[in-house]
Amino acid sequence: MRGDFRLLHRTAVVVDVHCDTLSLLAEKGFSFAGGGEGQVDLPRLRAGGVDVQFFAVFVPPHCRGTYLQRALEQVDLFHRIVAVCSEDLMAVRDYAGLEAAISGGKIAGVLAVEGGHILEGSLGVLRVLHQMGIRSLTLTWNGRNELADGVGESDTGGGLTGFGREVVREMERLGMLVDVAHLAPAGFWDVLRLARDPVIASHANSRAVCDHPRNLTDEQVRAIAATGGVIGVNFVPAFVDPAHPTLDRVVDHMEHLAAVGGVGCIGIGSDFDGVSETVAGLEDVSCLPGLTGRLRERGWGGTDIQKVLGGNFLRVLKSVWR
Repeated sequence: MRGDFRLLHRTAVVVDVHCDTLSLLAEKGFSFAGGGEGQVDLPRLRAGGVDVQFFAVFVPPHCRGTYLQRALEQVDLFHRIVAVCSEDLMAVRDYAGLEAAISGGKIAGVLAVEGGHILEGSLGVLRVLHQMGIRSLTLTWNGRNELADGVGESDTGGGLTGFGREVVREMERLGMLVDVAHLAPAGFWDVLRLARDPVIASHANSRAVCDHPRNLTDEQVRAIAATGGVIGVNFVPAFVDPAHPTLDRVVDHMEHLAAVGGVGCIGIGSDFDGVSETVAGLEDVSCLPGLTGRLRERGWGGTDIQKVLGGNFLRVLKSVWR
């Protein structure tokens, strides 16, 4: 192995743009500060060398009628966690705050919403969520909502609705990340035609490596890269390789994405706490240094590894969070 990958990992800024820890905490009620169930907590974030962690606010679509209540309860939970863990965790709303957290030795915590159904058809709700610190929105989950069809509805050919277009425009005006993960192909291409800022796919992999509807085709990868956007490679076994979900297969996805869209389009979107089964070698967030080590073993240079670990997403955040 070239050099000390542990030193490389410690000196890199590590950014994970997707975990489902808030919804798991809301359901299970264990301690984030002291550790417990799940795959992400404060001790393991420290062990994994994470500097910036996005926390998804996710309410299952079947909870119709309580979307906003449940979402706001998770936002409240996030801020209560930050208050308890204030020596180690800082809520950030802009790039200056992110830099302040990192320079102060704290983990920057960022709120994101997974699934535009939480908006309940209202741009006003979007604006209020932005005021509360939400800085990224995944337009759909797997099904259909007021914005567009998710991948589970791809056969309909449905793209962005009129409201969905309004949401994308308003998000860009506010300076929020437009996230196309979970979006059906028609909606994906609508977003790419409409967006002026870099577009992200917070947690998705290469469909050429693993043929799953949640993964991205090479054409989609090139389109995201052309916006200056980034794809958060995720660790869901079904999206990595259902037969052999290993750390090496995760790196296979990264190498294919690099070949298609360039190293600049790759980041991390773990999806930890969103699944019960994990990739061998990436059982929880404390295992992230192993990813750095495996990239090093594959011959990746230090500069490219730093881009993948967090540099690429930092570039996008600095551009979009104006």
